[in-house]
Amino acid sequence: MNLTEALKNQILVADGAIGTILYSEGLDTCPESYNLTHPKKIEHIHRSYIEAGADVIQTNTYGANFEKLQDYHLEHRVKDIHKAAVQIAKRASNKNTYILGTVGGFRNIKKSDLSIESIQYHTEIQIETLINEGVDGILFETYYDLDELLTVLRHTRAKYDIPIIAQLTASNTNYLRNGTLIPEALESLLKAGADVVGLNCHHGPYHMLKTFKHIDIPNHAYLSCYPNASLLDLEENELKYSNNAEYFSDAAKELVNQGVRLIGGCCGTTPEHINKIKQITKNLKPITHKNVVPIKTKQYKKQNKIEPSIKELVTNRPTVIVELDTPKHLDTSQFFEGIQALEDAEVDAVTIADNSLASVRISNIAAASAIKQHYKIRPLVHLACRDRNLIGLQSHLMGLSLLGINDILAITGDPSKVGDFPGASSVFDVNSNGLAEIITQFNQGINADGDTLRSNTNFSVAGAFNPNVRRLEPAVKRLEKKIESGMEYFITQPVYEPEKVKEIYEATKHIDAPIFIGVMPITNYNNALFLHNEVPGIKLSESVLNAFEKVKDDRDATRRLSMSMSKQLIDAIHQYFNGLYLVTPFLKYDMTVELAKYSKSITGTQIKEAIL
Repeated sequence: MNLTEALKNQILVADGAIGTILYSEGLDTCPESYNLTHPKKIEHIHRSYIEAGADVIQTNTYGANFEKLQDYHLEHRVKDIHKAAVQIAKRASNKNTYILGTVGGFRNIKKSDLSIESIQYHTEIQIETLINEGVDGILFETYYDLDELLTVLRHTRAKYDIPIIAQLTASNTNYLRNGTLIPEALESLLKAGADVVGLNCHHGPYHMLKTFKHIDIPNHAYLSCYPNASLLDLEENELKYSNNAEYFSDAAKELVNQGVRLIGGCCGTTPEHINKIKQITKNLKPITHKNVVPIKTKQYKKQNKIEPSIKELVTNRPTVIVELDTPKHLDTSQFFEGIQALEDAEVDAVTIADNSLASVRISNIAAASAIKQHYKIRPLVHLACRDRNLIGLQSHLMGLSLLGINDILAITGDPSKVGDFPGASSVFDVNSNGLAEIITQFNQGINADGDTLRSNTNFSVAGAFNPNVRRLEPAVKRLEKKIESGMEYFITQPVYEPEKVKEIYEATKHIDAPIFIGVMPITNYNNALFLHNEVPGIKLSESVLNAFEKVKDDRDATRRLSMSMSKQLIDAIHQYFNGLYLVTPFLKYDMTVELAKYSKSITGTQIKEAIL
């Protein structure tokens, strides 16, 4: 009988971890490569699980997809690794063993930039190879993204008549990371054609049990659960799972009482865990009815916006924002003098970079908080993915919301190696698009693991746009993807040619998102050379460089030239755009104040007037 027929009347025990066993023994490459280099080792692990009582084993192919194998220069061996994995599993098995071909998700906490079409293409290669080699079923496991799992599941079900187990991974006991209730997500997998649905990874038995109390028993399908051994622990600088096989078996009995019929283990589990599960479940019968505990969804009072967003401002009238970087030292007198001068010039917002060029500066959230308390000008805070992991980014967002700072520029950030501390780690758990998606969820009252924030935020998210490239079309395509991720308006790198302004307009006029065009006055000829040759995203024409070279020994002439060129740019910008973004060089705020006043004079607009 096949796997689903067997599950009609009995509890089946699956195997446990392969990867964590190999890592505990010193593995320094991907576990799947061992299918080719150490096949007897993988066969031994399979056989140890079968001898411990596993009825079901899975191929050693969880991370054997094109994208993950690229890290080990093995992307050209995808089919070879899958073929070997099935052959190894067959050698280890007996006539009563079911072999599942394992396929892991591409999108995890660090969301893949691959399109869903590319993911489907690469997944299909894995599935086709596994099925051709003769597996008894397909196991989709550790899928954080419901849409990804639904896509590959539907394609597989449409093409193959084979048992399919579809398992999601959630970092929350009630919700997926997009806020979908787990019972609703499992129901959607059943409708898409899964024979068995369930959860694996991230949680140990305790939290898995909490979740399954909310999950009803399907009418014509079955439930599965592969918990981790425990939470991770740090012991002598080594990450370890608890050796808790006895506790694990007790939890397995409770999972059976919640309707689970296929029980295995994920990270940290061993043959000992599986043996204990087998002993506790071998005399148990599947249950067909249970009392489901409803999930109590938390209600919250929605926060209302108390002021128009910068997007709303620039959509309705000419708007000026000015970047003023915080100091690299603790003398803030000139910085706050600049803030006051910008406020007096009726600038709409001051943007504060987040350790730009990976150089250490005073925290922009601290500076923004001081501005919020003591000045009338609004702060627009840059938030870089470089310096904070997913935990820190979310904590930072909650702190900004608490302070009432709602304007954010989401950026990936310059890598650490370009800055003052090239040996420092760059995090990049997400890029700017991923950060914008998290902020969008925050505005819906949901955090990144799908749990409620008990209130919504009111962030308005800007994105960066670099027009100083050889071809604008690809840059505009990236801008469009940023809009899809939740960015509402854009701020460009500084431009230095009026012709570039028109070029940007023509390339972006189809986009329904305001754009602030950047202008940064040049302070001297050496500054011009530095910007052109060393600062990413900024290029100056030969005519601009030559003009500054001619006056390089005359400070007053250099200033006049810089201000004249900047005003010409502002004239061009206001022909096509409402948004002007002035970058203050070296805290020389007098230059940006003059340019902000010039902008106001030529638009004839009272910058601070309220939107009617």
